[in-house]
Amino acid sequence: MVEGAEDHPRSSIPKEELPVPATHTQSYATSKSIFEHNRKYIPGGVMSLPRRTEPELAFEKAKGAFMWDADGNRYLDYHAAFGPTVLGHNDHYVNVAVERTLKAGLDLCGSGTNTLEGRLAELMCTNIEVCEMVQILNTGTEATMSALRLARGITGRDHIIVMQGGFNGSHNDVACNVLTPIELIGPRVSPGEYKYIPLGSGVPLAHQQLVHIVNFNDLDSVKYVCKRYPIAALITEPILQNIGIIKPLPGYLQGLRELADKYGFLLIFDEVKTGFRHSLGGYSKISGVRPDLAVFAKAMANGYVISCLVGKRELMQCIADADPTKRPFVAGTYNGHPLSLSAAIATIERLLEGNGEIYERLNRLGEQIQAGIEDILRACGITGVVARQGSAFCIYFMDHEPRDWHDLASNHDFARDRNMRQKMIQRGIYFFPVETKQCSISAAHTEADIELTLGMLDQCLHS
Repeated sequence: MVEGAEDHPRSSIPKEELPVPATHTQSYATSKSIFEHNRKYIPGGVMSLPRRTEPELAFEKAKGAFMWDADGNRYLDYHAAFGPTVLGHNDHYVNVAVERTLKAGLDLCGSGTNTLEGRLAELMCTNIEVCEMVQILNTGTEATMSALRLARGITGRDHIIVMQGGFNGSHNDVACNVLTPIELIGPRVSPGEYKYIPLGSGVPLAHQQLVHIVNFNDLDSVKYVCKRYPIAALITEPILQNIGIIKPLPGYLQGLRELADKYGFLLIFDEVKTGFRHSLGGYSKISGVRPDLAVFAKAMANGYVISCLVGKRELMQCIADADPTKRPFVAGTYNGHPLSLSAAIATIERLLEGNGEIYERLNRLGEQIQAGIEDILRACGITGVVARQGSAFCIYFMDHEPRDWHDLASNHDFARDRNMRQKMIQRGIYFFPVETKQCSISAAHTEADIELTLGMLDQCLHS
């Protein structure tokens, strides 16, 4: 036993009293068979390569805080499908709203508008401060692509700034520099910028030269780039949530606002992950810093397909400018699909219940799991911290919360992180098995679920 562990309440609980969640057999034979079949017809066997992990699992059902794989193993889910299921999987209220629309016969007509579009837009403009007008889309990638196109059209400039360690979609402007090996980008530079490292092939070099990568929390490097290039926009997650939870330092977001005003670029907050999860108004409401444009997706409809671009009225109206030379092209066959609109309206209604009591409860569960993890780390004698914002958290095996990618990449114990996630999955707790990926609590989780999770984590870190 690690020194000090005998004083930790969970270390004294016999292993047999902390059972793996019901029906978990750790057999993945059926999942393996499904993957083998799918690889014959689907590149990599999955429809989005980031979903291809070890162990390879095929999921067949999800409800509330749980998921079941094809072999009948049940998992207490902290992945939340990369973040959307803030209410829990298959939320009854949301599903009933979708069923009501199906039964009413409203379909995708591809012409004109409908009352659902207006209802959702009004709900958002009424409850989200940054949202004076809204354009409904389908994916986060579409939303950030449209935001940057709008910014270029308004400013007449081509260059943009993105964050090292940030993720803003899969289009050419932003499909770069997330979990980038330090040997590829080199040591920290400030002020300065980093080489564009694409997430895959097919991005023209000429396009890469329009994109400037700087570290999060580095205002000096933003100034450096602005003095050298005509910047149309800076896009950033207000919290970097694709490499865990990296928070803005005090004054950082306000500093970006001031630099945008000084140099004439548009400030875009990518709230695809932070929006609706931490607050109905996104992290911009929490921080008090108002961007020019913002994009939302994921938790906006609790897992149904939808995203949106929102912003100041005078900027958003350019999407429908009478002069086609001033009008950025934003369109899509599935924009505003009635089923997704219904799900988004219902999700917002649920999040508004009791003056936001869901967020208060999610934060309490977040506090509970953070305190428990910190107790376990101390009892195990393991150097680590828990970075958390509301219901989203990440365990970093280092002695402080990272401030940017270089800090994280240089200090975090990636091997311990990977090992912990594999062991948790073996015990029926689904921490997505890629290092530094955030964990997300849903409104369907209970205090008992959190305690079960902590008991399993205690076993993992003591083993």
